[in-house]
Amino acid sequence: MTNGIGRREFLQSVAVIAAASRAGAQTPAANEWGSQVLDIHLHPRATVDGNLLHINGSGVTKAVLLTGAAAEERAKESVAAHPNRFVRFASTDMTQPNAIDYLRKAAQGGAIGFGEIKSQVAAAGPEMQRLFALAAELNLPITMHFQEVNQPNSPGVFNTGLKQFDAMLKKYPKTTFIGHADAFWANVSADYAEDTSYPTGPIKPGGVTDKFLGDYPNLYADMSANSGNNFLNRDPEFAAAFLMRHQNKLMFGSDCSCTDGRGAGGRGASAGRCIARATLTMLKKLAPPDVFRKIVWENGNRLLKIRA
Repeated sequence: MTNGIGRREFLQSVAVIAAASRAGAQTPAANEWGSQVLDIHLHPRATVDGNLLHINGSGVTKAVLLTGAAAEERAKESVAAHPNRFVRFASTDMTQPNAIDYLRKAAQGGAIGFGEIKSQVAAAGPEMQRLFALAAELNLPITMHFQEVNQPNSPGVFNTGLKQFDAMLKKYPKTTFIGHADAFWANVSADYAEDTSYPTGPIKPGGVTDKFLGDYPNLYADMSANSGNNFLNRDPEFAAAFLMRHQNKLMFGSDCSCTDGRGAGGRGASAGRCIARATLTMLKKLAPPDVFRKIVWENGNRLLKIRA
């Protein structure tokens, strides 16, 4: 998902976003999900009120703003205005010569992690390995976008080579990795041939994502976007067992483009629906209450050292 918002989309949503000002920063009074919810993957909207509108509308208690350089000041504004509702990560293109210096400075300025890192390089390439070393040094997690197939709304491929990423998990045991995006979730199935972004049908056991989560304590999973939602829906029986198996490694996220947390103004996979709501609904259906609470609240707060 892109971090920006078009002028027409912004103007169309002004009236809706204004409602967030009237609502203020209050956590949703009636917790419809039966648990507090941490969204670990929210891209900043055009305004602070826009960020509040999405999390209030989707029933989210607190959100991690995944912030590129262009949106850094907007994210800082949201965190400063509502520290009980927002924290932030920092991101940049790892092919830029100043990438490491920028991320180090962002961490010194309050970023509690790096991401979403979405660079057109190999996941084990030298650009990424410099980041892995920095994250280990600073003890901050990295949310990585793994994409092997070109998409209309996400042209290109990013952090390629997930099937061989265990070499990095071994090489950087002090680095905390959070896997995300279509290649990460498609590779739960052992028969993923990197020929489609959102495979359908039954999952074949033995995929590398499932194996890596079980084998490496430094790998966690971000269940956001259409990719995470597609995984939950394509084979619910397998997904339910997967949630139980990795209940301490999974974290809810939205990566949703809708404006109000209820489906208005969404683009791409979010058109006409709120991905946050769709994923929370499916998680609640598949996971027992204690596991659901771990995935949507406890795991993220523990990993990111957020004071609940």
